Amino acid sequence: MDFLKLPKRTTGNRTYGLTSIADFGTPIGRLTNILEDYSHIIDIAKMGIGSAYITPNIKRKVDLYKEYQIKPYCGGTLFEKCFYQKKIPEYFTYLKTLGIEWIEVSNGTLDIPLKERLNIIQQAKEEFFVIAEVGSKDATLDMSINEWREEIQILLEAGCEYVITEGRDSGTAGIYESNGRVKSDLIEELVRGIDYKKIIFEAPTAKHQMFFINQIGPNVNLGNVNIDDVLVLEAQRNGLRSETFYLEDKDAHYANQAPTH
Repeated sequence: MDFLKLPKRTTGNRTYGLTSIADFGTPIGRLTNILEDYSHIIDIAKMGIGSAYITPNIKRKVDLYKEYQIKPYCGGTLFEKCFYQKKIPEYFTYLKTLGIEWIEVSNGTLDIPLKERLNIIQQAKEEFFVIAEVGSKDATLDMSINEWREEIQILLEAGCEYVITEGRDSGTAGIYESNGRVKSDLIEELVRGIDYKKIIFEAPTAKHQMFFINQIGPNVNLGNVNIDDVLVLEAQRNGLRSETFYLEDKDAHYANQAPTH
């Protein structure tokens, strides 16, 4: 029985308002139980870092996610390992063998020039849906706001479905200061010039998630979400937590703030 007025959430096969979880080795049995209850609020599953390569029964895990209409993909670290060892063609074959349809192209550990990443994206998008990542895992490396904006725009124009803003699973790099504080000026400028529906903001903690929900709205795309936190996150998106309590009153504002290009 629905009797509360809540923020308008996207549903079904969402193209935005996405929750992308980070799976760092959830056992199959436990994952089955989680998905039985919460699959409707999970859209994408990143098998974190390079863990997919050594995960037992990886094909079963991929099939399980797909059975629940969740898009699985391998973390960008595995892509970068393959790039470093010049094994990108083998990586493509590996993903196709597993039935994985999404691929992340990143430069979080390696400094892969944008031109090389764009070349790989052109190859990859013939067979996969591409997610690119912007930002470094090294908290000492800093990009200007213009560099962030320009690179995200270039990657989207190259055919990427989404662009992830690096935040690490600790929330201490990329769009965050080393102390975990959100670079709010950066976020404000990014959503002013780019459609936020095409950006996935890595937000591993409730504090980070609440910032983006309050700043951008209940249908902001959030990534690196702990698999155990998906229900709490959905409660936050629905204004059912003190820090996001008044979201439904701001619905019209959120609906009108994304660029229309």
